[in-house]
Amino acid sequence: MIIGAHLTIAKGMPAAVELTRSIDGNAFQFFTRNPRGGRARHIGEAEIEEFRKLRQQEKIECVVGHMPYTINLATNRPDIHEFGKETLLTDLERFAAAEVDFLVLHPGSHLGDGVDAGIDRIVDALTFVFERYHEQKPILLLETMAGHGTEIGRNLQELREIFRRLDWHEKMGICLDSCHLLAAGYDLTNTRGIDGFLEEVDTLLGLERMKMMHLNDSKQGLGSQIDRHARIGEGAFGMEGVQAVVNHPVLGKLPFILESPVDKYQEYGDEIRKVRKVWKAPMQR
Repeated sequence: MIIGAHLTIAKGMPAAVELTRSIDGNAFQFFTRNPRGGRARHIGEAEIEEFRKLRQQEKIECVVGHMPYTINLATNRPDIHEFGKETLLTDLERFAAAEVDFLVLHPGSHLGDGVDAGIDRIVDALTFVFERYHEQKPILLLETMAGHGTEIGRNLQELREIFRRLDWHEKMGICLDSCHLLAAGYDLTNTRGIDGFLEEVDTLLGLERMKMMHLNDSKQGLGSQIDRHARIGEGAFGMEGVQAVVNHPVLGKLPFILESPVDKYQEYGDEIRKVRKVWKAPMQR
């Protein structure tokens, strides 16, 4: 199983590797810059080299960058739109040398202009980015959203339209979020619901576009359209849902990143152990 949590790189990327191992993980996610602003910490060549060596040594299987919440490619404000596409391009290029696997992005909010207008602006921004981004890694992942307010990405059809209009770009995939999907009306708490969801993914996007999952419990129920994470096993998703996901023959192969509302990063160790406890190793299936 590939599993980890959302951590910090404030003390350096090598420190994040050590923190990952201390919580019994073999993957981690981090914000590429201040999640509420635009400031980015300088990451020099020496730090990148140390990180790559330590990652290999400690067998960290998956590393994910997450764009800050201030990035909104669907916005109707030209200044924010320009900032978003320039920042996205910069961060894809910043983390290429470190060989970060994926960079996750919330598609954006159309702010009342309608889904079509929002998708127009997302496609415009991503066209700009992909005309200039030529590295193999990171791969850009659009995250499935809960559907709150004017969010785009509340259903697979909206994501399909973005991919279609970008001619199914090879450096794009999707990041599933179990809390968001439950809130959007996709029930992944049982095998039947998962199978139905995967049929839709396969039809609209292709299963190969699924690259990883945010494994999160939810404080709100199915179809609530409210994004509120709960500790693993303590919300509407529950341990039965977690067990159904991690032991599914398709979803169980994805890297899992936890974004539980913990007080201290070390508490993720308990969350990861909860997941591992219900996981059945492949030879036992």
